[in-house]
Amino acid sequence: MLRLHGFAVSNYFNMVKLALLEKGVPFEINTVRGGQSPEFLAISPRGKVPCLETPDGFIIETNVILEYLEETQGGRALLPSDPFQRARVRALTKEIELYIELPARSCYPEVFFGGKVDQAIKDKAREELTMGVAALRRHASFSPYVAGAEMTIADLMFLYSIDLARAVARKLFDTDLLADWPQARDLLERLATNPNVQRIEADKKAEMAAFIAAMGAKN
Repeated sequence: MLRLHGFAVSNYFNMVKLALLEKGVPFEINTVRGGQSPEFLAISPRGKVPCLETPDGFIIETNVILEYLEETQGGRALLPSDPFQRARVRALTKEIELYIELPARSCYPEVFFGGKVDQAIKDKAREELTMGVAALRRHASFSPYVAGAEMTIADLMFLYSIDLARAVARKLFDTDLLADWPQARDLLERLATNPNVQRIEADKKAEMAAFIAAMGAKN
């Protein structure tokens, strides 16, 4: 059986968890926040989560894990069968990660954990988030899902990236990234009714207080 290493507050962990649930793949969870212990570095060389334990060994990096699941597991397909459409979904997924998730992440210490972020970093994040959302609007379909009629890995990346990016934009820039994008807001409402998304949200809420306290103690 597959074993997913990570924790319920991690958005990347939740992308993989949702893929497993949507595909109906049996799996176990080992709750761990990562770290630099020799034991954990032996399975995840950067000490990051998620990490997927398979019968053949360990796989790291969320996008790679999602591709592995698509190649090896049955159940609901999260990539189209057509090669061009598969490439488009992969591109959308990468765009969301590089131009929305990562710029927002640079501001997490101030938004979520009581720290401070240099103004130059915040200015760069604001510019990149604005441009990233604009690029996604040009490239994506949102009809109703990010890439079209079916849920794909692009929706997993969007769901667990845009909520954090919106929180950053609201707190630091007094801006709603989706204010004039009803199709994106509609998709979030649709995904919120998904039983697997609801299960993941409940798990995250149950773990959130302890996580925030632990992170605050580090600052």
